[in-house]
Amino acid sequence: MLARISYAPQRALRSIFLKRVYSTSPVVFKPVPTRPRYAKAIPVVGSYAPKEDEHVLSSPSELARELSAKVLPKIPRPDVKKVVVIGSGGLSIGQAGEFDYSGSQAMKALREEGVEAVLINPNIATWQTSHELASEVYFLPITADYVAYVLEKERPDGILLTFGGQSALNVGIELDRMGVLERLGVQVLGTPIRTLEISEDRDLFVQALREIDIPVAQSTAVSSVSDALEAAEHISYPVIVRAAFTLGGLGSGFANNPDELRDLAAKGLSLSPQLLIERSMKGWKELEYEVVRDAADNTIICCNMENFDPLGTHTGDSIVVAPSQTLPDEEYHMLRSAAIKVIRHLGVIGECNIQYALNPTSHEYCVIEVNARLSRSSALASKATGYPLAYTAAKIALGYTLPELPNAVTKTTTACFEPSLDYIVTKIPKWDLAKFSSQVDRRVGSAMKSVGEVMAIGRTFEESLQKAIRQIDPRYVGFEAYVQPEDIDTALSVPTDTRLFAIAHAMLNKNYTVDRIHDLTKIDKWFLHKINNIVQTHRDVRAASSLDAVPESLLRTAKKQGFSDAQIAALVSSTEEAVRLKRKSLGIMPFVKRIDTLAAEYPAHTNYLYTTYNAQTHDVEFDEHGTMVLGSGVYRIGSSVEFDWCAVTCARKLVDRGRRTIMVNYNPETVSTDYDEADRMYFEELGWERVMDIYELEGASGVIVSVGGQLPQNIALRLKHSGVNVLGTDPEKIDMAEDRHKFSSVLDSIGVDQPAWTEVTSVNAAKDFANKVGYPVLIRPSYVLSGAAMNIVYEESALEYNLSAAASVSPLHPVVISKFIDNAQEVDVDAVASKGKLLVHAISEHVENAGVHSGDATLVLPPFSLPEADMVRLKEIAQKVAAAFQISGPFNMQIIRKQGENDTLAELKVIECNLRASRSFPFVSKVLGHNFIETATAAIVDHNVPEPIDLMAEKRNYTSIKCAQFSWTRLGGADPFLGVEMASTGEVASFGKDIYEAYWASLLSTTGFKIPKQGSGVLIGGDTTKPEMERIAKKLVHLDFKLYCSSPDVEHFLNGIPYVSCQRIFFPLKDKRKLREVFDDFDIQCVINLAKARGTSATDEDYVARRNAVDFGFPLLNNPRTAELFVESLERKIPQGGLRKYTEGRIPSEVKSWKEFIGNRA
Repeated sequence: MLARISYAPQRALRSIFLKRVYSTSPVVFKPVPTRPRYAKAIPVVGSYAPKEDEHVLSSPSELARELSAKVLPKIPRPDVKKVVVIGSGGLSIGQAGEFDYSGSQAMKALREEGVEAVLINPNIATWQTSHELASEVYFLPITADYVAYVLEKERPDGILLTFGGQSALNVGIELDRMGVLERLGVQVLGTPIRTLEISEDRDLFVQALREIDIPVAQSTAVSSVSDALEAAEHISYPVIVRAAFTLGGLGSGFANNPDELRDLAAKGLSLSPQLLIERSMKGWKELEYEVVRDAADNTIICCNMENFDPLGTHTGDSIVVAPSQTLPDEEYHMLRSAAIKVIRHLGVIGECNIQYALNPTSHEYCVIEVNARLSRSSALASKATGYPLAYTAAKIALGYTLPELPNAVTKTTTACFEPSLDYIVTKIPKWDLAKFSSQVDRRVGSAMKSVGEVMAIGRTFEESLQKAIRQIDPRYVGFEAYVQPEDIDTALSVPTDTRLFAIAHAMLNKNYTVDRIHDLTKIDKWFLHKINNIVQTHRDVRAASSLDAVPESLLRTAKKQGFSDAQIAALVSSTEEAVRLKRKSLGIMPFVKRIDTLAAEYPAHTNYLYTTYNAQTHDVEFDEHGTMVLGSGVYRIGSSVEFDWCAVTCARKLVDRGRRTIMVNYNPETVSTDYDEADRMYFEELGWERVMDIYELEGASGVIVSVGGQLPQNIALRLKHSGVNVLGTDPEKIDMAEDRHKFSSVLDSIGVDQPAWTEVTSVNAAKDFANKVGYPVLIRPSYVLSGAAMNIVYEESALEYNLSAAASVSPLHPVVISKFIDNAQEVDVDAVASKGKLLVHAISEHVENAGVHSGDATLVLPPFSLPEADMVRLKEIAQKVAAAFQISGPFNMQIIRKQGENDTLAELKVIECNLRASRSFPFVSKVLGHNFIETATAAIVDHNVPEPIDLMAEKRNYTSIKCAQFSWTRLGGADPFLGVEMASTGEVASFGKDIYEAYWASLLSTTGFKIPKQGSGVLIGGDTTKPEMERIAKKLVHLDFKLYCSSPDVEHFLNGIPYVSCQRIFFPLKDKRKLREVFDDFDIQCVINLAKARGTSATDEDYVARRNAVDFGFPLLNNPRTAELFVESLERKIPQGGLRKYTEGRIPSEVKSWKEFIGNRA
């Protein structure tokens, strides 16, 4: 057996930091050209090739290969020709884009082995749901029933369960229990089902670890609230509650007393059948190890990571540093040895993640959990080390062993190595809690709340941290006091989404010492001392008072510590441009380094690059002059995986056209940051300073800003003014579309209508405009005090409140106010043009009326109710806009349609236009079978531009519907209400023969949606003036559902409808436990709430109904149009057996592949 080499990378790196030595290694290698696009071993010497079932070392040496064939164990490889891969579904908090990345890598591995991949994933925005990777794609719910139907239809040889997050894992375990896998002869590849069950069942897991004397927290598995209370009395408070079979800490939390435990246990048991009550170890260090093991028992540690925040904050909500920085060698190896022991005992085959709690004052440790699958941390570790974990895990699942696989970094050694880093990686979560109502709880704890994450690379913690802060939000320039809480001690001791900036306030403005902050936060002093270095430099720069007075040595130190030019400029009252000029004149420039995971022991051939001021030489030569593609940056509400699909598609199309590509992005969850998607991959910021650095160093031929969402667009005009060749639509035109005044003038000049609007600087001016155009009006404050930024206002009192209590209106903070068109349709137009000529367009219709953000709306394509005349007029608007802005590339418009009286022509008014790709580009491309981004890329580079085609003129015998994926359950206190501010974290889409079948499959694809059983109760409430309420009630009664309400108005209204009976029930507004009992007593399994506005308080009846529906895990329908569509779909599916469980031989009509629906491989 091969000897296993272990490293202690964190000690070597820490010594580098403490000595303040910035060279990475005494060995200096000559820069080597960028490696080929796909990771392959270098050409072998000699002719020896492995025989059947022979395992051979990945080596260029013929002798080594021949000898290894004799000593490596003969592990039989699974005989598979077709494999089903289960995806993770819509992006949600706790289960996001990392599974698009891991699934894509797995399918690359399958393709290399000639294995046919069949993918089940309704997330239409992902790269993995492209035919480049999978031979067949099913846009269907990730449920045991639907996966069983696909297995029955496709008859695969194997199935991969560990690349689709918790959703795929749970489905796999359920399929095994149902006996489907055994009956159909489907082999589970990689980690066995029993191992998955042990890792997920908290009681079995604890028993397994005790068998090998590995410490775990004192805990008890329970399945009722009373058992939870009894267990806590035995363990003693405080305790932590953990839910089995959930992701991202869903249903977990800390309880200090029985009352807190009752609430937590009730909520947890609504989401999972089993809870674990554990001893609380709040304040201990939290660490993670990523482990890889093959079937021959070769086991390596790919990466270890340390949480900046102590235990008590979910690792997904914690700042994470790789490799660990504060562990002595003894502790590092103690945990490493334990990880290998645990993974071998559990029998993991592939990749997994183990999390520890470590007492900071002793060697005492406990295992928190093992994820026997690819996880969020796996994606981070892959990008942090350059070790393709998901790809390797897939190869292991196909029977390969680690010594056989080539090292993707060196190409000369094997995958059986442990990476050793000469840099430091910092991950910071991205929260979007401010997007929600002021009732949302801003505290972070054991249940994850962040929607995305960033990854920054530097040679010091200071540099890495400051880069990561800027990546979180373009408004941030570095470590600054962006929040200044009055009660600073509470802000430090209670973790929230802004605690890092509270630390900045404490150190920069309140002169708190490292010791005092440590006492309040329990953050390790090593991290705080490093932050204090930033603080001291911050004070030194500010003390210089002017740019000319900043000495070269101080400017150099600031740049080495990650200070941005804009940050330095703000401290000395200068400009970013002036600071850039000064540092360049002094020769202070960043160096480009490779992600070298062998700490310079072997030459690295990766194309993973980053910039640092802590170096003396570049690792690459700048002779490729590639085209830069700016990615989407961090996933957040409003910008997610759909833009990664756009960026990857664009980069691949550029390569097809013979261009070298340079991808710039910093999101570790993405496919665009994968090792073989671009010729050069810069894991870097997307701000003006860094993009200019890379552009100038590379001598790039141009920059593409229109496929990465809004972030690249924001700097497009500045890039042009800086001499950058911005490809595609002229940034001056982009600016015209972004500026409301300019945009409005252009629309007027081409005869395209828009709603009346104005910009006001006082409340009286707002009232005058509203009275002139009539209520309702839509207000967009530029300075928000609380709550959502945009609101629809129906009366003067609400207008006054929204512009005084909720927001500020003044000459410094103008408010845009526009006429809101009530009861109107909204239409999305996605299009591509070249030099102002429309090439292709798609028209999608919203199910909801206008007033719901397009990102939260339910989109239907092809449209189901638009008359042909309006389709023609919408195309004409697209042609006019393309010509007016001389668009070359993608663009998107939202248009309001209001039907005229007496069948007169409908009004069509443009409400928004973005001269870039939109979130619906993957959806329209896949539904219509035409890749809009490929066409857009041709237009952007003006090469082989295709002739115009009218896809909307083609008749189709299928419909596709895109539904939003919400994460309300994660956001305690947030009001699950749809409005003009986007709230969804992801999307799903499905196909069907008509709108009802497509909506049924799409809605069921949203994570956690449970179909109510026929005959169960439905809680109905909201605005009785909505005409849909009567129709919904009639259909539900006809379908044998029982109606309940809490409002006397709703009771009176519904009982006044012939043949409808509705019972008003006792409805506790403040006691969650009693409300749960009410739901159980009346068997309420669904909530339909059609309220007109958000709840005004935590005791608002409609708010309580909506909030508790999601807290209890019941389906919530909160829009009249979609609620009616659901009931109509239910009406059609019940006779077809839609509510029945999986039945052998009865495959529903919606179970067809993407290719079967659209008729070709798009």
